[in-house]
Order: sequence, then structure tokens, then C-alpha cells
Amino acid sequence: MCGLAGFTGFENNVQLAQNANTIQAHRGPDNQSTWNDNFIALAHQRLSIIDLSEEANQPFHKNDFVIIFNGEIYNYKELQSKLQTEKNVTFISSSDTEVILELYIHYGIECLDFLIGMFVFAIYNKNTSELFIARDHFGIKPLFYTQIDSAFAFSSELKTLVSIPGFNKNINRKSLVSCLNYLWVSGNETMFEDCFKLPPAHYILYSENSGMQIHKYWELDDKSTADTNRYEKTISQDVADCIETSVNRHMVADVPVSSFLSGGLDSSVIAVLAKRINAKLSTYTITTNEKDKGIEKMPDDEKFAQIVANDYNLDHNVIKISPEIVKDLPFIVRALDEPIGDPAAINTYLICKAARQKGAKVLLSGMGADEIFFGYRRQKATLLARKYNRLPKFIKLPIQAITDRLPVKLMGKGFKTARWAKRFLSFANLPVDEAYMRSYSYYDSTELNDLLKGNYDQAIAEVNQEHKNIFNLKYKGDVINQMCYTDTQLFMLGLNLTYTDRASMAASVEVRVPFIDRLVITKAMQIPGKFKIKDGESKYILKKAAENYLQKKIIYRKKASFGAPIRSWISNDLKEMVDNLLSEESVANRGLLNFSVVKKIIEDDRKGVQDNAYRIYQLLTLELWCREYLDKK
Repeated sequence: MCGLAGFTGFENNVQLAQNANTIQAHRGPDNQSTWNDNFIALAHQRLSIIDLSEEANQPFHKNDFVIIFNGEIYNYKELQSKLQTEKNVTFISSSDTEVILELYIHYGIECLDFLIGMFVFAIYNKNTSELFIARDHFGIKPLFYTQIDSAFAFSSELKTLVSIPGFNKNINRKSLVSCLNYLWVSGNETMFEDCFKLPPAHYILYSENSGMQIHKYWELDDKSTADTNRYEKTISQDVADCIETSVNRHMVADVPVSSFLSGGLDSSVIAVLAKRINAKLSTYTITTNEKDKGIEKMPDDEKFAQIVANDYNLDHNVIKISPEIVKDLPFIVRALDEPIGDPAAINTYLICKAARQKGAKVLLSGMGADEIFFGYRRQKATLLARKYNRLPKFIKLPIQAITDRLPVKLMGKGFKTARWAKRFLSFANLPVDEAYMRSYSYYDSTELNDLLKGNYDQAIAEVNQEHKNIFNLKYKGDVINQMCYTDTQLFMLGLNLTYTDRASMAASVEVRVPFIDRLVITKAMQIPGKFKIKDGESKYILKKAAENYLQKKIIYRKKASFGAPIRSWISNDLKEMVDNLLSEESVANRGLLNFSVVKKIIEDDRKGVQDNAYRIYQLLTLELWCREYLDKK
């Protein structure tokens, strides 16, 4: 896991590359180097995981090529052997970086077909001055790029490109709508008009004569190959075998590998399988104080995590999150590059920071299982909404009237059922694709138009249409897999993978995600939806697979989110910051939002009429992001 950047066409290519190494140093504290010729300057920041020697430092030169690489290739040893046997290649290092380069030399763009892992890499041909940049199949690793006049730049972090003189800081209106609506930026745009993300499973070809060309090299097949008549036990064993294979791959490293452990199904499966390979496996979980749990109604994750740790003799570590972390919000917002209003990023940063202090460089995560195996409450709620939609109006109207009057908190106590009921009824009467979008968005179109200053009709329509297009693109007739696929393209990519990469790398730690593996996701998305929920049990087939490893009280415990006690913080410890950053003067000076709407959002939350904590937290995040990325020179 590392960081990279490249600059061509600028008067000061080399200086920009050196600046990138300073800005992104946290991504690679073990080595920062640059390389340049008359056409391009490349920068690399190295976090040494595989082949710790200096011979594997980057930019890595061989023959007429230079490569910079961020990520890990888990099957690199097999590929190295293949190249030695079939192509008579002599290797000068034992790194996966050199394997990628040799694959490209011998197979060209088809090298991507061989790679299993997470990656962004750029290969430069010194003879032809041609550049080849590729991103992994699911977007685990980030790649930003921009063109300024005839110059081209790319990097692992947005802040590196923003620092380039002449960078266009005009706000992308669709991205502004998206970050308010979802709490994160969807699609392949960024918060700036002329800056973009390379989509997953795509590559760039760039040269001075031809300019930039972007191509797609892979996509998920939506044809189910699972025999629907097979016994579920057989299908669950197939799933178990795939996950075991993936975890085994993800343990490849020349440094110790540790793991997140929340006590939930996904991280517990990963940790238990990792323990088979690393007998001294360290695990990490997060906890909070009792007062915050009271408002948030948070589950006792640490209790279940401790059960798993005791059962499997894990070196378990518990990190206590406190409201004091709010003073670090400006730092976290800068680290995240985008206004991401999900406080789970704070948890990730704190766990990675603690693990790093204990000497860990690599952590495994259970991320991705909810998306592909149908584990989110909102997925299940959308199915329930289809049934609710069929109820007669004389039943639904009084339900709506009663729910509208329910408080979401009172006298310092939160009411989870009321929160859920209000959220459910906000989308229950919509068509399924719109209902699913509203199940995890925070405003409807009218509310967004009221909140934003100016006419945002087109941007709002673009965000809505983007979701509709993705939802209806594949798995027609299987609404469960339509939701799963939509999550892999939007929620997993735009939020979970994004904050995980930025927050972990801010602590100089690599996070690996065994569920977000080509083998696992392909297998999971071949399974008909009817095997993903059964008799009301979400993630059914994964849970059956997990019975090979875990106690049922871990597998079938209530779903818990990986979040911070944001409702408590907004009501208490962040109250002064809310009043300051979202004051009438501050909102008016920024010029993006209508203060009267912001004021009502805050007042309704404080009265307990509406659960607006995440809306408020995102408004805070947006203002902090603006101060960091727009106001600073």
C-alpha cells in the first residue's frame, strides 16, 4: 500500500512530484522518491509490505519502463513463477511491483486479466513517452486525475492535485448534491468541476500526440450460474470455500497481518480464518462510553468481539472512542479529501492509529459482505416496503399520522424504533428503485432544492437518474441482487472504500478487504436473491457458510453498524461547533445553503422532532471541507 502521483506538460513537473511526496508522505513513510525525464515526473511514497528491501523501492525501473504502484497483488508469486517458466524472465527483486511490470512487458493491456488484488499503477514507456494507468476491478485503491490546459496530472489523493497552480476550484454541482443527499460523493466526479476519479476496472492511455483515452477492461456478469435446485448447504459450502481462498490470499505479506474485529459476522469470519495462518493474530475493536450509548442505542460490540477473541485466543485490543476526537475533525476532513459525513471514518482512523502504534502495518476488514450478501437493514426494509405499499390507504394513513408525532429523543434518551419508523415511511410508498435510493439518502428532491441556494434542478435530476440507471442495469427480475449490485457501484465504492483508504492511510496502515475480491464477488453475485434472505433472515447463505467457523450467537446476533455516537455528539459535545460553523453569518458567507433551512434542521433535531444528526454532521463536514479546500491558498 502506497501513494503515487505523476505530472506531464507542466513547467515544473519535477517540483510538483516532489511536492506530492510531501503531501502524501503518510501513505508511504518508508520511502519517498521521484523519477523524471523531459516528458514526465513520477512520485511514489512507499509503505513496505512485500519485499522490504531497497531493491523494491519505487519508481521502479527495468529495461525501458518505469512503474509506480499502489496496492497489493495477492497472486504475485504464482504469476512470478509463470513468467519465469513461460517467458524466461529474470527478476531483480521479490516484489509484486516487478511482477506487474513484467506482465505488462509480455502481455500488454491483457496483464490486467491476470491480477488478483487491489491496485492502481502507472507504467511509463521511456522510448515512446506513453503512459498506461489502471485501477482495480472494484475501486479499492483511488486514482484522481485532472487536465489543466495541455498538462495532465494524476495522484492518489485529491489534495495533491488541488495544490497545483491553476487548478480549477469551481464546485461540481452534482457532487455537492450527492454529498448532501448521501453523505458522500457518488460517481466518478469529485467536488471540483475539472477533476475526476478513474472508474473501477478502467485504464487510461496517455501520450502527447493522442492525449487521454479511457477504456473499460472488465465488468461483473449478471448471469446466474448457480443451480437453483441445489441444496443450500452445497451453495453455502461454495461460499465458504471462496472466502477461505480469498483470506488465504490476503495474508500474503512480509510483515504481520492484523484484523478488525467488531464482534459482528463479517469481521469475525475474516479474523477466525486469518488466525489459521497467523497464530499470533492481533485484533482491534472500538467502544464508547455509556452516556453516548444511551442516546445512540448502540449495541455492545466489544462484548461479542471479546467472545470471539476468547474462543480463538486472539490478541485482542479495545480502543475507546471519546467526544474529544471532535477536536480532530478538521484533520479528519482533510484526510478524507471529500466531505464525507459518515463518522465511521473516525473509527477506522482510530483503530488504524492504535494498530500502527503497536507496530501493525496491515489490517483485514470485513467490508463488502453486506453489499454482496444482502446484509443491510435498508435492503430488507425496501423489500418490506413493497409489501407495505400494497396495504389499503385506510390502514396506512393512521400509521403515518401516529409516526409523524413520535419523538426520536426525549430528555437525553434516544428512541431507535421511532427513528426507524420515520425513515421507513419516508420511502415506503415509492417505486422500488426510488424507494431504495431514499432508504439511504437524507433528503428528497424538494428538500434539496430548498436547502441549496440557487437552482439545482439539473444536478438533482442527474443524481436521481444515476441511481435509477445503475439499479435497473443488471439482475432484472431479481430485486435483491439489483440492490446488492447497486450497493457495489455506489455505496461500497463512494463511501466504504473511500473513507477506509483515506482514514487508514492517514495512519500509514494498509487495510485489505477479502470480501471485495473478484472470486468472492463473482460467486456471491451468481447466487439468486432467494438464497440471500430466507424467513426474514438477511445474509442467510453467508450465515450458513459461517456456521463452519463461528458460534451461532455471533452469527445470528442483531445487526450493528460500524459508527460513532454521532447523535450524542451533535446534541452535546459538538453543539458549540454546530452553532459556530453553521451560524447565519457563516452560512451566508459560504453562499451554498439557505440558512433558514439549516436553522430548522438544527432546531428540529434539538427538539427531538426529527432525527437530523447525520444531516447536521454532514453540514459541519461540508463547511470544514470548504475551509480546508476552498479557503486555504
